[in-house]
Amino acid sequence: MSHPWSVFLMTAALALPRDAPPVRLITLDPGHFHAALIQRDMYPGVSETVHVYAPLGPDLTAHLLRVSHFNQREDDPTRWRLEVHTGPDFLERMLRERPGNVVVLSGRNQGKVDRILASVKAGLNVLADKPWIIDSADFPKLEEALVTAEAKGLVAYDVMTERYEIATVLQKELVADRELLGDILSGTEQEPGVSMESIHHVMKVVAGAPNLRPVWFFDTSQQGEALADVGTHLVDLVAWMLFPEQAVDYRKDINVLAATRWPTVLTRAEFERVTGEKGFPPVLAPHVEDQRLSYFANTLVSYTLRGVHVRLKALWRYEAPPGAGDTHFAAVRGSRTRVEIRQGPEERYRAELYVVPVRPDDREAVRAALDKRVADLRGRFPGLSIEDQAAGMRVVVPDRLRTSHEAHFAEVTSRFLGYLRTPGAVPGWEKANMLAKYYVTTKGAGLSRRMRHILGPPTTAEEYR
Repeated sequence: MSHPWSVFLMTAALALPRDAPPVRLITLDPGHFHAALIQRDMYPGVSETVHVYAPLGPDLTAHLLRVSHFNQREDDPTRWRLEVHTGPDFLERMLRERPGNVVVLSGRNQGKVDRILASVKAGLNVLADKPWIIDSADFPKLEEALVTAEAKGLVAYDVMTERYEIATVLQKELVADRELLGDILSGTEQEPGVSMESIHHVMKVVAGAPNLRPVWFFDTSQQGEALADVGTHLVDLVAWMLFPEQAVDYRKDINVLAATRWPTVLTRAEFERVTGEKGFPPVLAPHVEDQRLSYFANTLVSYTLRGVHVRLKALWRYEAPPGAGDTHFAAVRGSRTRVEIRQGPEERYRAELYVVPVRPDDREAVRAALDKRVADLRGRFPGLSIEDQAAGMRVVVPDRLRTSHEAHFAEVTSRFLGYLRTPGAVPGWEKANMLAKYYVTTKGAGLSRRMRHILGPPTTAEEYR
């Protein structure tokens, strides 16, 4: 069930003109379950018929099963009709036939930007999952795709679901309140002004079923390493939070300082369980020793953004503990308080927002400033409250304001559809910040392969507190 502010967002985005032509989706080679999550919900003004172009294989089969599951669920089933086109020339055929006006992409990351660029050159809008590129060598193609889309009046948008997580939305609001935060501290490489850490898990359940990973997911030349993949969200959030609606110039505003990487090791049994395959395939042989796969899935990067030191960690573990899931930690240090999201065992693995005074004797004044800000926010987020704790003040978020990771895809898609209906509506800072984001992720990933013996992998988010 959607909460009030997401309903407002979706309704506002989809206030369609009476004569607006329908949006017709084309799903291209859906190799990742995020492609199906775009169709978890129905959208006004979007055709129920979706054309799927892909090679025949397990990735396509898994996608069709997920969409079928959405159509057959008891609670608010969807009504999608899929027209499937298979064959090795699926991309060329899609570009030739063009049965829709929006291409949805989520799958193999290597070469994804080539498909995005081909689509916009063909006059098609694009809604593509992250990451668009995983290597610095593809950065010129990213620039060309964005410039081409802008010149043709098209919308090329990436799926940044973390912007819709309620704890992150509220953290952004508190960071913007200088009476509460004080001045954002520049910090140092050892004690950064902004620290974030995300932990994902290879083995998980999605939409009620085990999520089998394709073999290529473990090939970092296809999937990308952690920073270049899931780390895209972290880099996006830093600029979105510190400098909202401001264009970041990657040439002048960013300096990547250091990076390192280290593997998550999977046994043969673990690999077989998560892929359904028997043994390790030849493509992964260079990373297999003693029947154990070294999956380079963990990256740390340190950089500055307009002088503010930022330290990010993107991590993959095999499987979450019982009752747990993917986690997110984020801390922004101000001269007066530290605003944090924690999602550990003490929070029962739910993202919780805390405000911690820098000086203990300033607690009463900080509480007054937080009371004032939360009171203002209740107009948009009803039911917010504050709970005093020894480790800080927790902003209590009622359950009705929380939505799942899967539900965030509908919110991103609604935002995209709103932009699609209003030519020129995509803010200018989005283009600049996409370039800045992928500059950090690809440069940092490349640097990590050269500096992995210089920086040791930290173990937990505790070091940031």
